[in-house]
Amino acid sequence: MPAQSTKPPLPPFNQETAIQKARMAEDAWNSRDPHRVSLAYTEDSYWRNRSEFIRGRQEIVEFLQRKWAQENGYRLIKEVWAWHGNRIAVRFQYEWHDSDGHWYRAYGNENWEFSDEGLMRWREASINDVPIADSERKFLWPQGPRPQDHPGLTELGL
Repeated sequence: MPAQSTKPPLPPFNQETAIQKARMAEDAWNSRDPHRVSLAYTEDSYWRNRSEFIRGRQEIVEFLQRKWAQENGYRLIKEVWAWHGNRIAVRFQYEWHDSDGHWYRAYGNENWEFSDEGLMRWREASINDVPIADSERKFLWPQGPRPQDHPGLTELGL
């Protein structure tokens, strides 16, 4: 297996580095760039995403391409729930709309495990989608990373 790159901050995590790692993941996912996102994972990374099981960077890219072809207007916020050693648990929500313009808010939790190099090697995600009216949307920044001054989930009452 080829040498892995390093992606600081590295484990073991503390509160500050866990929050930094979660924000880096949020920003990458909000870029909607499957290749950029995949580089935060080990070559042989394992995912469970809803009912799909994904192995390795190429499958991650293919999954994200399919995902973002259907989830339009995608905007995500992640919030650290807990951390210990090389593991971080986050809760997240994202808003998206389908091709007919119907909006949804996805609610979920992820458990992450990192390699010594700071790359995610294990990701388990449980996610539920709830239809919302356009007037219920809260993630209103322009497409791309959430602005630094935009409230997080707790501040939004979510």
